[in-house]
Amino acid sequence: MKVLVTGATGFAGRALVPALLAAGWDVRATGRNAANPPQFDSPTFNFVPADLAKFNEWPALVEGMDAVVHLAARAHVMHDSSTNPLAAFRSANVIPTTQLARAAARAGVGQFLYISSIKVNGEGKGESPYSEADAPEPEDAYGLSKLEAERALRLQSAEHGLPATILRPPLIYGPGVKGNFRRLLLLLKRGLPLPFANAHNRRSLLFVGNFCSAVVAALERPARGERVYLLSDGEDVSVADLIGRMARALGRPARLFPFPVSALRWGAAALGLKGELRRLTESILVDSSRARRELQWSAPYSLNEGLAATAAWVQADAAADAHGRMAR
Repeated sequence: MKVLVTGATGFAGRALVPALLAAGWDVRATGRNAANPPQFDSPTFNFVPADLAKFNEWPALVEGMDAVVHLAARAHVMHDSSTNPLAAFRSANVIPTTQLARAAARAGVGQFLYISSIKVNGEGKGESPYSEADAPEPEDAYGLSKLEAERALRLQSAEHGLPATILRPPLIYGPGVKGNFRRLLLLLKRGLPLPFANAHNRRSLLFVGNFCSAVVAALERPARGERVYLLSDGEDVSVADLIGRMARALGRPARLFPFPVSALRWGAAALGLKGELRRLTESILVDSSRARRELQWSAPYSLNEGLAATAAWVQADAAADAHGRMAR
């Protein structure tokens, strides 16, 4: 069985390709980073540089494929400098998804798997978890663009009979992760105190290894029509608990001290970091029971195992950076 993976040079894509090869798939990978493509010594792998905006390339890429996993996207941007963020997200997320799905349908691809985001559902609803039954309520341009891409895929599925599966993960972490997750690990590695002892919110997360296993499970159980699944590790944690586990994985003490969350929010707003703090201190919960039941999927890695792998990567990456600076 042959699968096209878009976005293969990104964080999740670099983990997904070897997981698919290990599961017995022939992989054709695409990505923008032609200077640093995935490298695998396998006759069942080939990499083709591709630009999301060049729609004329899609028909050749999907030709002969049994499945498509569409990861490529403009990711969430914390401080977007674009003059029209929604237009930028639509250009990168909605239009290419529509064109790729159309090309896949015309080529007779048996399954189209789209990696969406829990941001389609919203930014959390307190202590109640999101499920597939919840009406989408995206709150930012990124979430709206992912919802519009889902709707475009549904149209292609209905019009052309393209079997489509939509996965909505929460924050994916693991070796190679960026953003707040990596910053927290680096702060803990340096032994810096953090004011989150009073942060008792709960969040669902997804280790990249669990994400890859869910993709493989979805591909092994082809869809008829269209289906949507929410994913998570299955263990929800507060930021205080998460930081404590991160510190243990790094072999460092968790230097947490209490500070009113309301004061943190005021300070973050004054510094232009309101979005970052919101993601740390508010609850976003995901019910992944439908995926576990219908895909017969269970997360192979626990939260602690995922954090240990991520911490080991951060330690190695920091050591490599230090060695590079000394060599210069």
